Amino acid sequence: MGLLKIATAGSVDDGKSTLIGRLLYDTKSLTTDKLKAIEEKSKQRGFDYLDFSLATDGLIAEREQGITIDVAHIYFSTPNKSFIIADTPGHIEYTRNMVTGASTAQASIILIDARNGVVEQTYRHFFINNLLKIKEVIVAVNKMDLVNFSEEKFQNIKNEIEYLATKSDFKKEQITFIPISALKGDNVVEKSTQIPWYQGETLLHHLEKIDTTLTSDHAKARFPVQTVIRPKTTDYHDFRAYAGKIYGGDFSVGDEVIVLPSLTKSTIKNIYFFDQEFDKATSGSSVSITLTDDVNISRGDMIVKVDETPTISKDLEATICWMDKEPLEVSQKYYLKHGVNDVQAKITNLSTILNTDFSGLVENPSKLTLNQIGDVQLKVSKSLFFDSYKQHKYNGAFILINPKTNNTVGVGFIKSPL
Repeated sequence: MGLLKIATAGSVDDGKSTLIGRLLYDTKSLTTDKLKAIEEKSKQRGFDYLDFSLATDGLIAEREQGITIDVAHIYFSTPNKSFIIADTPGHIEYTRNMVTGASTAQASIILIDARNGVVEQTYRHFFINNLLKIKEVIVAVNKMDLVNFSEEKFQNIKNEIEYLATKSDFKKEQITFIPISALKGDNVVEKSTQIPWYQGETLLHHLEKIDTTLTSDHAKARFPVQTVIRPKTTDYHDFRAYAGKIYGGDFSVGDEVIVLPSLTKSTIKNIYFFDQEFDKATSGSSVSITLTDDVNISRGDMIVKVDETPTISKDLEATICWMDKEPLEVSQKYYLKHGVNDVQAKITNLSTILNTDFSGLVENPSKLTLNQIGDVQLKVSKSLFFDSYKQHKYNGAFILINPKTNNTVGVGFIKSPL
């Protein structure tokens, strides 16, 4: 069947939660008690329709205010595919939540209110999709029923987004435009009879057709070691394997590899998944690997192919989305978590703030505040082995942690070594 991870985005009241609720309702994914609760709550509020946003908004504040604050993950399936949807908030002050929800997405749905057209948050969310290198973007022009299903309104929004895409440096993005009414169900699951001028697919049909094998770049194989397996039992007295998850490419028995940071070379002898043995393991597989040589390997080390070594450096340049009320300033120190590695890090320079409306840069700012995105230079206490985020999403991302509060204060995307 395949699994597709989707993030929703859009401004406040564009209908993200309603759209997800409609998808759940029309695919018969709502439980009987959940549907009954939605019916009762809708009647209490005096609505003559079902308020599908109640299917996803779980916090009391969300239900009372009719907005999304936290990131909710919703799971549902059709006969053709399984889906995980991250319902992310639309308010500017929750931009960090949108980045979090979209960080693992393979596709993104950007909702636009047909009455309002492209607004500030549309620019911001389109920018974040570009930053996160999400290839499949669906622009769902919602509330078409409130503009009499106007083709002109839809076309104007499409033209503006296509112009916006010309400003992006991420050219692998595939943008699909679909006119919908989440409340009425037009073009969500079933084809609308109200929009004869639109000859394309419904939203669900398009999502089902997305090839999940093509949503990510084929990157170089990376195997960060999470733990060393040493049973020391009678049957496995000398057994030594290295457990972790493969990212990017794949590994096969017989591959020549190099262990970082020691730069020791060896060859893959066995690949195990629990009690089964395989000749090959692909990206996303959690496996145990044995080598032909008795190599000193510990948690945090990385196994790569000999001809696919990453960058090894203590100095790097990165783009950071700031997620804390206390601003980021030059010379501040943090813990940097890169994969399974934790190192001390110091901000050596804050060079620019990126305007998320594509209007340009703020040069040499004094600080980076909550929800802002900027370019920084860092120095870490020990060498990291990394790729740029553009080349490898897993090995090019990290988080920053405040050592005093233990809060995650920033998420970073590596650009290059210094």
